[in-house]
Amino acid sequence: MPDYQQIKKDLEGIAIEDNPALVRQKSRDFYWYSPILKAQLDHVTADIVVTPKTEEEVIRTLKVAYAHGVAITPRGAGTGNYGQAMPLSGGIILNMAGMDKVKEIHPGRVISEPGIVIAQLDKQTRAHSGQELRFHPSTAQTATIGGFIAGGSGGVGSITWGGLRDIGNILRLRVVTMEAEPRVLDLTGWDLQKVSHAYGTNGIITEIEMPLAPAYDWVDVLVGYDDFMASVRFSDALAKCNGILVKEIAPIAAPIPYDYFPRHRPFLRQGQSVVVLMIAPHSMDAFLAFTAAHKGEVMFRSDKVESMKGIPHAYELAWNHTTLRALKVDPSFTYLQVQYPGPDHVTKVQKMVEIFGDEVPGHLEFMRFDGQIQCSGLPLVRYTTEARLEEIIRIHEDHGCPIFNPHRYTLEEGGMKQTDMIQLAFKQETDPKGLLNPGKMIAWENPDFDFSAGKNYLFPGLSSVTEAR
Repeated sequence: MPDYQQIKKDLEGIAIEDNPALVRQKSRDFYWYSPILKAQLDHVTADIVVTPKTEEEVIRTLKVAYAHGVAITPRGAGTGNYGQAMPLSGGIILNMAGMDKVKEIHPGRVISEPGIVIAQLDKQTRAHSGQELRFHPSTAQTATIGGFIAGGSGGVGSITWGGLRDIGNILRLRVVTMEAEPRVLDLTGWDLQKVSHAYGTNGIITEIEMPLAPAYDWVDVLVGYDDFMASVRFSDALAKCNGILVKEIAPIAAPIPYDYFPRHRPFLRQGQSVVVLMIAPHSMDAFLAFTAAHKGEVMFRSDKVESMKGIPHAYELAWNHTTLRALKVDPSFTYLQVQYPGPDHVTKVQKMVEIFGDEVPGHLEFMRFDGQIQCSGLPLVRYTTEARLEEIIRIHEDHGCPIFNPHRYTLEEGGMKQTDMIQLAFKQETDPKGLLNPGKMIAWENPDFDFSAGKNYLFPGLSSVTEAR
């Protein structure tokens, strides 16, 4: 059993919390979106929370933890959905929220610490030079930029810019290793793939350089359709429309909008599917003409209401906020993450709608994927049993719609991140004792892990990149 009294002495001068209730609170993320993860992870808690304010304090904390053989689980704001920030082996929660400064803003890029909340980062870059991040999660008001990079994949803006998996969407990461004498590494290019969406299993991010895009006063729009597939076809056509600048396109099936978006209910009709949109102000005339041609009904515009007070941002109706809003009203819901590979993605969606109907109400996010427009799904699932959930997953996969399983807490089983020999070698180099977020990388725990299990991964393994070079 580690000597936490001694550890606290060794870390004197760094903020430490050991109140069990507060430690338990900081040992949680949004794992409870999944009834399966809820059952598996409900008991998980760390022993202490350490909140460094500087890179030097991060280095000191890792050095002390290494000497005592104590696990470290890094945490941003705990907005992840798959237990990414939950300390399976107890130990120390490394709360990165204290490192929240913007260091430099330049044309096209920003350098910051990892603990800054994304909305605050955007606020500063907008004020400084009229720029914003290319894309962000729906949790932008609470999530940190470091947590997004370590645990996220894409979001609002991915319709134009793709996701974190695309080279160029992260410019540089500064990472501290978990060794007797921690090293500081500056990663760029393909090396960034080792650390993005790796749950902090192979280094602690202390500085981030991200690309920026021009900022606009985006107009939130809801377009209504009586038929979900009509809303999907409209969304697909709009996503492919070259001249209209959009940041978000999310068709969401009835009954979700009317039943679970209470602040927008006065603008909606029961039984109506809607497309949640963010449109650049200078594109509004073109957008309205396009929508009229596609027989869409504009139900709501943020630039036409008297006040947005109390009305959520459009992006807080989309991505995983859709799931959150449904869960608040009906806790029996859960969700899936589905890929509908193009070019026949609309046909694939239609097939799934025909098979599942109201058991799996549709929610799509249109995005750019390897240069092409396609959609991913975050459909709600009316959860009955684990066996039925597995059956729903299998039926999707049998119809060519891969699932990134949000009911698993390991990198590999979640299906987004391919762990390969290069990734594993990097962890052996940066975390030789396996103390960083243990239990999240199967390939580390299981030496017989089969890297060629034939799964489709969102974040490709590095071997494929190096073989191509």
